[in-house]
Amino acid sequence: MKIKLTICLLAFLNFYDAQENITYQKPSAEILKLADYERPPAVLMNNKKDWVVFTYRSTYKTLDDLNQQEMKLGGLRINPVTNIASTTTYFNNLKIRKFSDKNEVQVKNLPTGAKIAYVQFSPDEKKLTFTNTTNKGVELWMVDLESATAKKITGDILNANLGTPYLWYNDSQSLLIRTLPQNRPALIDSGKDLPTGPIVSTADGKVSQNRTYQDLLKNPQDEKNFETLVTSEVFNVDLNGNLKKVMNQDMYTGLSFSPDGNYLLSSVIKKPFSYIVPLSRFPMATTVYDTKGNTVKVVNEIPLNEIMPKGFSSVRTGKREMSWRSDVPATLVFTEALDGGDQYKTAEYRDEIFTWEAPFTAAPKSFFKIKQRFEDVDWTNDHYALVSEEWYDTRNTKTFLVDLNNGNSKVIDDRNSQDVYSDPGEFNTVKNQYGRSVVDLKGGKAYLIGDGFTKDGQHPFIDEMDIQSLKKKRIYTSNLKGAKESIVDILNPSKGEILTTQESSSQYPNFYKKNIKSNKAEAVTHFANPFESIKDVHKEVITYKRNDGVTLTGTLYLPANYDRKAKKEKLPLLIWAYPREYKDKNTAGQSTQNDNDFTFPYYGSFVYWVTKGYAVLDNAAFPIIGEGKTEPNDTFITQLVADADAAINAVDQLGYIDKKKVAVGGTLMERL
Repeated sequence: MKIKLTICLLAFLNFYDAQENITYQKPSAEILKLADYERPPAVLMNNKKDWVVFTYRSTYKTLDDLNQQEMKLGGLRINPVTNIASTTTYFNNLKIRKFSDKNEVQVKNLPTGAKIAYVQFSPDEKKLTFTNTTNKGVELWMVDLESATAKKITGDILNANLGTPYLWYNDSQSLLIRTLPQNRPALIDSGKDLPTGPIVSTADGKVSQNRTYQDLLKNPQDEKNFETLVTSEVFNVDLNGNLKKVMNQDMYTGLSFSPDGNYLLSSVIKKPFSYIVPLSRFPMATTVYDTKGNTVKVVNEIPLNEIMPKGFSSVRTGKREMSWRSDVPATLVFTEALDGGDQYKTAEYRDEIFTWEAPFTAAPKSFFKIKQRFEDVDWTNDHYALVSEEWYDTRNTKTFLVDLNNGNSKVIDDRNSQDVYSDPGEFNTVKNQYGRSVVDLKGGKAYLIGDGFTKDGQHPFIDEMDIQSLKKKRIYTSNLKGAKESIVDILNPSKGEILTTQESSSQYPNFYKKNIKSNKAEAVTHFANPFESIKDVHKEVITYKRNDGVTLTGTLYLPANYDRKAKKEKLPLLIWAYPREYKDKNTAGQSTQNDNDFTFPYYGSFVYWVTKGYAVLDNAAFPIIGEGKTEPNDTFITQLVADADAAINAVDQLGYIDKKKVAVGGTLMERL
């Protein structure tokens, strides 16, 4: 079967005499029953797993929320009235309970018409903080967990335009907050402010690879408004709302305490701004302060970064990825490119990782060199670190176990990052004495939690790894029948206690405390299925081949009353797909779909239409493969058509559809 992909341009003409005043309409009863549901709460647990917080939110944003003021500047979308991202999704209620209890407790004294965001536990895990957005601004609130009572700490003075506007001090008795400056200038109305001259851009002849960024600065008025909106003052506030200034106003974009709480790392946006890249590539200065706001050391200065070498593994020069080591009191870690940031430049080593110990009077020390691009470093509660590198063009990823005592290293993982069947999982972490996450090492053993995708289905697992020999022993494999189990956390390795979720196509995901030695599980949450009307819909993951032999999968839905044996009625088919790039046919043919994934018809889902008599093939695999030096986009259309052709033929061969009645929808691939 040949498929023609046609782009249609619709011309909308101005027939004023034919205009109709159309109001918003309700969908059919079948779809409305699915769309108009009560969303179960999201769950937040503290590190000790003795408190459970239930965060409730409305199923949809209101038209009033969607109609709020919005300014698009430097890659941000900001509500200039409330000073928080206009895209923020809010919670409207909080309930809590102790992990061992059965019933939730309503948090008392929440703000009326609450719009809750940025929920966090205090370091001592006895309190909970959150922001509340009013029609004028952003407030800071706190909940005492024992009494389940909320109280307001500040008025609507927080500046949340650049994300979380507060962080806790280590003593859990006060917080550091970003506030709106008292002498803040009024915003410029660009519709009324006349330009004073033309906008001039200068080209210096250098070639640079930039993406098409959204919401960039366009003119001097935008620059002034951007500066106004991202400028903050920094205060210490105690739990009674008493304020003490720590740092004067500036364009603070990042604040973080050292693990011991004695130093503050701060990044500040500098000028000049840019009209072609977002704020993440504006000039930045990073400084270490003491807790009173006194400068200790300027540790990094980044110039405007409008020109980047070509390639997805190219990076800027200079210090990058700067953060605190989580395993020691006050040491910075950062990376520098050894190849000028240019992936096409020949170099034995691409990146070098450094550590820099407080008080930062001595020079940084080289910690590790890698031959690909730095991806991540995880610290442990023993004298080891886990360093990961990657290279986009080959999709290779490696992880090294580095002995911090002598610098010796071992490769513990070397694979294709898209090869989900060989994924070893993630190391289990715990909080250390500083309240920071570190890889849990006890008695020379570490634990890995894996999703467990295989060619025969999904079987999540826990592996125990010996740090010296690197040998692994599988201590748990999930083999639930008729349900999917996901491993969330290891609560107590010696006792075999873990935290999991269980779900099926008609069973909403719920948390369980499980003992892998006795194989007994106790439900922690009891959320009901809000989509009962489609619980009897037929759902299965189907596997089929593309014309070049690549294995493809998709999740097929059929109406609940459809006779799959007789197959007399031929259904229209809707396909939803997301084209993805791969470097080889093997990984392109791997599946991460599970028959027992809970069926959650999100607002844009094709699954709604199964209630109207359609067959739906959701999440159909549409790989775009570029092997060797071939780029995926070189044969994009050819492969796209082959993917669609294979999907249609696969469902047709099952005897369910009329292949002349097919529609395909989806989103563009991320690197097209």
